[in-house]
Amino acid sequence: MKQVFIKPTVWVIFVFLLGMYSCKKQSASINQTTIQKQKPNVILFVSDDHGKDALGCYGNPIIQTPNLDKLAAEGVLFNNAYCTSASCAASRSVILTGLYGHATGSYGHVHDYHHFSTFKNVKSLPVLLERAGYTTARIGKYHVAPESVYHFQEVLKADPRNTVEMAEQCEGILNSEKPFFLYFCTDDPHRGAPFKPEKWDMPNNFGNKKEGYAGVKTKVYDPEDVIVPEFLPDTKQTREEIAEYYQSISRIDQGFGKLMKMLEASGKIDNTVVIYISDNGMAFPGAKTTVYEPGIQLPCIIKNPKLSVKGLENNAMISWVDLTPTILDIASVDYKPERFHGHSFKDVIANPKAEGWNEIYASHTFHEITMYYPMRVCRSGKYKLIWNTAYRLEYPFASDLWASSTWQGIYRNHKEYYGSRKVTDYLFRAEFELYDLSSDPWESKNLATDKKYDEILEGLKSKLKTYQQKTKDPWIIMWDHDSSMQGSGVNL
Repeated sequence: MKQVFIKPTVWVIFVFLLGMYSCKKQSASINQTTIQKQKPNVILFVSDDHGKDALGCYGNPIIQTPNLDKLAAEGVLFNNAYCTSASCAASRSVILTGLYGHATGSYGHVHDYHHFSTFKNVKSLPVLLERAGYTTARIGKYHVAPESVYHFQEVLKADPRNTVEMAEQCEGILNSEKPFFLYFCTDDPHRGAPFKPEKWDMPNNFGNKKEGYAGVKTKVYDPEDVIVPEFLPDTKQTREEIAEYYQSISRIDQGFGKLMKMLEASGKIDNTVVIYISDNGMAFPGAKTTVYEPGIQLPCIIKNPKLSVKGLENNAMISWVDLTPTILDIASVDYKPERFHGHSFKDVIANPKAEGWNEIYASHTFHEITMYYPMRVCRSGKYKLIWNTAYRLEYPFASDLWASSTWQGIYRNHKEYYGSRKVTDYLFRAEFELYDLSSDPWESKNLATDKKYDEILEGLKSKLKTYQQKTKDPWIIMWDHDSSMQGSGVNL
């Protein structure tokens, strides 16, 4: 066999080049690790059916929410933050995709026979963050499908009514070596089972138990002390239910406080963005499942430790459809803005005078599958237009809201008014509802038939049509049988 000899000088060059490559590769690895560690962690804390009405930092002097109030004092509180659909599953799909539910098939509830699921080609926030090197984890209420679209690497288990226990289960993720995204979702203050009480006038428990929850100090409220929003009837039944609702929220606050203490103990509080929101408004008729302000204008508190602002109130109009691109932007993850219906408001958080953030849209189609009542909304400045495409139908009720003692007290006693609105106007709605929120914040005076507002009405209708076209809303067909979004009905 012929032997091959390599000159010593060639060996020297080879070894030198190999060493250079190895050092370069190691250096690149170290740089990548450093970059990953510098990326901010993100906690997205989502409560279930919590309105702006029940937080100290939003002006309620009765309810005790010291930990969330502290978050607002250390961060930014948004006064005009909106979900796009006041229904749990539909809202959560938007939060995690940056797309309106009418464009992703997420029309309503996922569970049981409702079975609304997101199209499989959608890429959700946790999937995109995982690709960017984040550890992703969720705990508590999920309520979206399919899992392949909304995949999290870790699924943590705890009683979703006990936020203290939930926080304790998050220790591992808080101490992750990689940057983390924690999706923390409570069942509180959603109404608790059974939805239909033994006696019609008994208040729902809102998840509260006489024996309480381990690690949680039960805070009980006197019905006489609670604040009844103007859109609700001020009755014995309403006050009793609001007292239970408050108690459930105080439980959320304790768990949130526990989570923040654990975050501080982990040493990562100065590199973790914390966002507190709710999926939709309080679970009372006139809020949840509606597109009235109590149903869709929600709490949003953001603390970004990299920003110097503290205790700032921001009046920019933002929407849950903006959350995914905003979080990706905060995390310095490359993304294509055109893939989302929402827009990043990262640069708006500390800038309450930012221009152009004065318009939002909402899109509700179903809650339960038996609640078909498509509504589309445009709020532009002080004016808000609601388009009830199924206005010929009686407005449907979610099963838990119909059984509520708050509603039954009005229904059984044949009262004319439900809060600031006539019962007949609540059940039988006009095709178009136009409100000036600056003078009519509770949306009790419909201006759509007032000739003085014809120009404003037509302008908002035009905005709605454009929005539906841009977001591929199938319900655009309701405008003059416009079938431009309809398929052929044939599988090719």
